[in-house]
Amino acid sequence: MAKSHVEVVPSPTKDDEDSEKGIIEQHCVIYVYHTKVAESNRSIIVKWCKSTMEHTLSMCVEKNPSEENNYTCKIDLECGQSWGKKGLKSFEIDGTRVDVFWDFREAIFSMGPQPSSCYYVALVYKKEVLLLLGDLANEAYRRTKSKPSLEEVTLLSKKENVYGKNVFCTRAMLEEGKNEHEIVIETSLCGPHDPEMWICIDGMLTSRIMNLNWRFRGNEVVMVNNLPVQIFWDVHDWLFNDNSSGPGLFIFKPGFFEPTNYPNIRECPQKREEDNNNRDELLEECPFTTGFSHFLYAWRVI
Repeated sequence: MAKSHVEVVPSPTKDDEDSEKGIIEQHCVIYVYHTKVAESNRSIIVKWCKSTMEHTLSMCVEKNPSEENNYTCKIDLECGQSWGKKGLKSFEIDGTRVDVFWDFREAIFSMGPQPSSCYYVALVYKKEVLLLLGDLANEAYRRTKSKPSLEEVTLLSKKENVYGKNVFCTRAMLEEGKNEHEIVIETSLCGPHDPEMWICIDGMLTSRIMNLNWRFRGNEVVMVNNLPVQIFWDVHDWLFNDNSSGPGLFIFKPGFFEPTNYPNIRECPQKREEDNNNRDELLEECPFTTGFSHFLYAWRVI
């Protein structure tokens, strides 16, 4: 295996994060999982990124307070050679070996940065697969000579950047253990009528938000397959920033919340000159901090 396509790097500094913003703003999908690794509960961050410059997968096992660095394996998905698309990289956590196996030789990609099928990525510790991505489970277990871990893996969040003019599409897990649902957000921000926005899930209209000039931030609960789904939106930057320079933020989360506990989450028509600073405050107040949440950053292309 050629080591030039894979590297273990320390945890990023602020300068590193700033330098990655261009990649993230091209097309990036980030999953955050939680499970036990090396006898400690840790978060595992899986980041698929694609830009005009590179196409990569990064898997980061977060450190404990007593450890100096995170443990990150970065894979180059644009390698033109088949031997570069199948590999193994190892590192140590608390003196114990942890392996990352992958096989993208037959992977099928669509428009997004992650494959849709015919691949696997496996995180292995003491002959147990702690995290398995992709649809080639049997091949992954056979190659790693490992068994499924008894430790539970929890998917905490999915964050994604998408680009469009008036239509934005994504897929979100709204039912545990089920296939992802197709979500389409359509907007009409120009013209003789007031700005409007429509949100469809699996082809069915679930939300129509009219008068976006006043309802640019808010939330609703809709039913999908008889299950409640919370939808939070903030499209202030679409309407009031020059050239729509900021993204619209959407959060999709299965389950109910008690609106009486979060009085500021309902429609929030504050003065426009103050609204650009209110998103972080609203996110801190809103009940999307526990359980799975899908965060969608929708960038308008003018």
